[in-house]
Amino acid sequence: MDPLDAGAGSILRQPKAVWATAGASVVAFMGIGLVDPILPSIAQGLHATPSQVSLLFTSYFLITAVAMLLTGFVSSRIGGKKTLLLGLAFVVVFAGLAGTSDTVGQLVGFRAGWGLGNALFVSTALAVIVGAAAGGSAAAILLYESALGLGMACGPLLGAVLGNISWRYPFFGTATLMAIGFLCITVFLKEQPKPARKTSILDPLKALGHGGLASAAVSAFFYNYTFFTVLAFTPFVLNMTPYRSGAVFFAWGVLLAVFSVVVAPRMQERFGSLKVLGGSLVLLAADVLVLGYGSHTAAIVCTILSGAFIGVNNTVYTELALGVSDAPRPVASAGYNFVRWFAAAAAPYFAPKIEEWTDIHIPFVVAAVTALLGAVVVAVRRRSLVHEAEELAPRHATEDGVTVFAN
Repeated sequence: MDPLDAGAGSILRQPKAVWATAGASVVAFMGIGLVDPILPSIAQGLHATPSQVSLLFTSYFLITAVAMLLTGFVSSRIGGKKTLLLGLAFVVVFAGLAGTSDTVGQLVGFRAGWGLGNALFVSTALAVIVGAAAGGSAAAILLYESALGLGMACGPLLGAVLGNISWRYPFFGTATLMAIGFLCITVFLKEQPKPARKTSILDPLKALGHGGLASAAVSAFFYNYTFFTVLAFTPFVLNMTPYRSGAVFFAWGVLLAVFSVVVAPRMQERFGSLKVLGGSLVLLAADVLVLGYGSHTAAIVCTILSGAFIGVNNTVYTELALGVSDAPRPVASAGYNFVRWFAAAAAPYFAPKIEEWTDIHIPFVVAAVTALLGAVVVAVRRRSLVHEAEELAPRHATEDGVTVFAN
């Protein structure tokens, strides 16, 4: 069945609240890739080294990872809408402050505050979209992945266009767009019902006691190291103008969006989720090796092509995290994200350090190895990654009247 009919068929017929949340999610994900094209410009403007500038990603995702333990605690007490608005407010304030930075230390600190806001918003946004979307969880996940892909694609473009004027402008632009998102959610999203039971800070960690969820998180940890080596380190390797770098990562983001929303569900239906995930991780490993050792043209092509594998992986990992255990979706998502975002914090820090210690090729060798380790976890923990109510053969399953893809 065509995913645009099954899972995404309701994407074009959603309540205004879902569109408002998805629109703000696009801007939230734009913030991740926003700095990609302007990393060299920031380094030049603040007289910083690549490893210092890469801390923009490290501080952002380190705080994001830790904050994942707080998101359910906060949202179960003040409600989904207020949590979204709180997260957006943090992003507006700290993105604006980031644009006023005079030192790389200030910028790194403001990005950390931005990461806290993004954690509160993004994790809650997924739960809100899943709860409010027409068409059930399959449509909601594809809608969320669409927002992710569109944000990842548009972020580098915004960064390039505004960053060509000044590296400060992309931060001010993000603050403005998130303020608009704040107003839209205030107007269109009704207060979400609070969970019957309040979530504790330790609940996401307890959820990781489930073998399947823990396996998905560990595999995603290795994969995310590869993902963010490409995202945070490659701009220094390409060494292009903001416009050209923005164009490369825009094409990368387009492939990410298309493969996450359109291609991945079709491949899952035909081959099964775990075979698709394992194969995509192996291909990503090969891609980053060529990226690291090929010519400049090959590096550009492989950077763009990696978006296809990353798009497939993102969709499958999200479905695994939300469906492999019996934990409430927000709790399972928080535990899973708590583990995987640590790799997103580590890769931008270690990739340039590894280059300093060795040469420019070795960071991509490490990234290839971590992608393969993710595939090994999928293969070894195959049975744990399948919900106990599902079988190990590719098939269609129907849950609450919604077609879902099971492996």
